[in-house]
Amino acid sequence: MIPAFRPTLQAFSQFVRTPTLGRRVAGLLALAIVLLLAINLAVFVLIRRTAEFNDTVEKVHQVRLVSREVLTRLVDAETGQRGFLLTARPEYLAIHTEATDELPQLFEDLRGLTLGDPDLESRVEHLDELSAQRLAVMQRSIALARTGRVGEAVSVVRLGQGKTLMDAMRSEIAAINEIQATRLQFRTRQSEWAGNITVIANALGGALILVLAGASAWLIRRYVIEVQGARDALDRLNAGLENQVRVRTFELTRANEEIQRFAYIVSHDLRAPLVNVMGYTAELEQAGLIIDKQMTAVETKAPKLIEQDALTAVRDDMPEAIGFIRASTEKMDRLINAILKLSREGRRNLVPERLDMSVMVQNIADSVRHQTQAAGAEIVVEPLPRLESDRLSIEQVFGNLIDNAVKYLDPSRPGRIVVTGEEIPGGWIVYRIADNGRGISDRDHERIFELFRRAGRQDRPGEGLGLAFVRNSVRRLGGDITVESELGKGSTFILKFPTRLILPDAGDYS
Repeated sequence: MIPAFRPTLQAFSQFVRTPTLGRRVAGLLALAIVLLLAINLAVFVLIRRTAEFNDTVEKVHQVRLVSREVLTRLVDAETGQRGFLLTARPEYLAIHTEATDELPQLFEDLRGLTLGDPDLESRVEHLDELSAQRLAVMQRSIALARTGRVGEAVSVVRLGQGKTLMDAMRSEIAAINEIQATRLQFRTRQSEWAGNITVIANALGGALILVLAGASAWLIRRYVIEVQGARDALDRLNAGLENQVRVRTFELTRANEEIQRFAYIVSHDLRAPLVNVMGYTAELEQAGLIIDKQMTAVETKAPKLIEQDALTAVRDDMPEAIGFIRASTEKMDRLINAILKLSREGRRNLVPERLDMSVMVQNIADSVRHQTQAAGAEIVVEPLPRLESDRLSIEQVFGNLIDNAVKYLDPSRPGRIVVTGEEIPGGWIVYRIADNGRGISDRDHERIFELFRRAGRQDRPGEGLGLAFVRNSVRRLGGDITVESELGKGSTFILKFPTRLILPDAGDYS
């Protein structure tokens, strides 16, 4: 790690030791940044203190509000009690009951607000005890009144115990409010002091920053003149480089066109001798049949004239050799057709249009329904986002991938192929074609996209050109294709296209 940083440290050390304009500008800017950081730190501290002050004020108001509400509810309960004693009307008792029902929640809120506060917790507990005693006195008088002993109930009230308890509760609430008011005053003084200090620090920092800004502006002016000179030189260099890139791009495009024309010409010219070979092979096969017929006749009439080696050569070796020649020429014919197809696709002009991908892929799935039904499989096409691209290329890409998925299903389980798609940020659309077929080994994930390369068991017809053609078409459309697969579990081909096909100015070649 240290050797990797050694060149950087040496360059920085050289920069610090060399008295240049850039070093002075960097020093002033560094000092300005330090001052800004100090001011920001002071502002941050002030904000934190202000937030703490606001929390304190909010808590003080809540404690005052809840304690006042407790006293109000007790007064309401006392009012309902006295009304019931005087009139025996149940509506007064309802007022009393409503008030007493709210008191437990109010005390719970008050305990939560004063939790962990040694000055207030004990007072809240005492207030709760006084409240319970006061409610007990009220309940005793109400119970006497309910049994018709109104005189005794009034006597309980006249004893004055309830008033004594209420006065004690008012004193506790007043003490709580006094403690909160004292804390609020202390916090207010702290907040004002911190605000004054911050204002002074900001003023000093602002003045220093203005001084540094003036010095930096003068130095930066000189620095900009130097940079502008270097930029002009760089622009001249870039202009030459851009022209060189355009020339190289044109040459590369032309070379690509030449390669495609060469592939077309070579494939076309190879077909002529291949046709001759196939024709002469057919004639040779026919001649072999004639010779075999003639030798059969001679064998019948004069068997001693026929040697066994000659019979073996005509009846076994020659048909076998002709079969090998025919199989090789047919394979070469298929390869030439595939190369011609790639060459023609590379020369075809792309025509962007708005594509309903759900309909297109469903039509492709319907075209292979007889194969999926025969294999006991299904193809599920979920709603797909629309795409603006070349219709023929997209149909060929999805057609090849779905055909491959059907071709390499695992006969040991019901086949299922699912096509999904989604838009992703950056102007891209991703489509996935997932199957539960044979799967592809990890070492073959890239190999399957190469020309004439195939993976796994070779028990299906093909020349190893389909996926190479698909990748070439996808890249020509400005996209990319990858595969995620596990042998024996299935494969997922992932297609990524731009939402809109942008044709290059130089032509339609990828």
